[in-house]
Amino acid sequence: MAAIEVKGLSKTFRVPEKDPGLWGSVQALVHRRFRDIPAVVDVDFSIEEGELVGFLGANGAGKTTTLKMLSGLLHPTSGSALVLGHVPWRREAAFQKRFSLVMGYRSQLWWEIPAQETFRLNQEIYEIPDAEYRRNLGELVELLDLSDCLSVPVKKLSLGQRMKAELAAAILHKPGLLLLDEPTLGLDVVMQKRLRGFILDYNRRQHATVLLTSHNMEDVAELCRRILIVDHGRLLYDGLLRKVVERYAPVRVIRVDFRERVAAADLEPVGKVIEASDLRATLEVPRGEVSARAARLLSAFPVVDLTIEETPIQEVVRRIFANGS
Repeated sequence: MAAIEVKGLSKTFRVPEKDPGLWGSVQALVHRRFRDIPAVVDVDFSIEEGELVGFLGANGAGKTTTLKMLSGLLHPTSGSALVLGHVPWRREAAFQKRFSLVMGYRSQLWWEIPAQETFRLNQEIYEIPDAEYRRNLGELVELLDLSDCLSVPVKKLSLGQRMKAELAAAILHKPGLLLLDEPTLGLDVVMQKRLRGFILDYNRRQHATVLLTSHNMEDVAELCRRILIVDHGRLLYDGLLRKVVERYAPVRVIRVDFRERVAAADLEPVGKVIEASDLRATLEVPRGEVSARAARLLSAFPVVDLTIEETPIQEVVRRIFANGS
């Protein structure tokens, strides 16, 4: 059964325009001009219950607008959507109790009071019985290591602690659908890893459906087999992540710092040299050979530091769009 069914979904924003300066402001009072900006254009997709799907695209591609329509925050200009069997923008109570929307750049926690007070408020909103509330909260505190954060005002929490508390508040009522918009935004690599593990565990234990937007390819690579890619509001790709990576990101980037000078020509047998100075170099190597090439660098050159990076998702989207796929 489909948890999300979207057909021809579109959203166009009508925004006012005016000429600059005082005279432009006066003219705008008398004769208003508007411009239509399409944010989402005729999108179709279906997500089955229990799927964990990545929703990708550059800034302004229409990801957040789509999530807001699926959560009922925005009405579409045209098209239809069924989410957990409900039309989301009708905002029925039965629907609103079964999903959560988490935005990495916005907070549902009350800034001046401890997170545990927001948890209590959510208990009342979602009508969670006391025994179930205590059990759910206990599990979340243990899994997310929140015991030291509950009684601290939210404004005094670190970004990582606040993001964990946001997730706890969002899933306290065990929703069947999670809409996650940049959940690891601004977190260090250790905290990103922990949150990814938590999201995957929740998906598996609760058989919850998860739709995840992220600019972080590590989020997508670790969590999602299937991805949707949008650009300028249009759906460009719906399928396996592996196929996109193989076709549009066949290389990975190795950045390496040296203890002493290394000539760029000496590095060419290892990979394609993109950038090089006396003590630093950037190379592109075939994806399937990255471990062997990195090992070769470490054994043959005076390496101080080495990092391996994915192709940025913006570049993947650019290549797909340029290819006309």
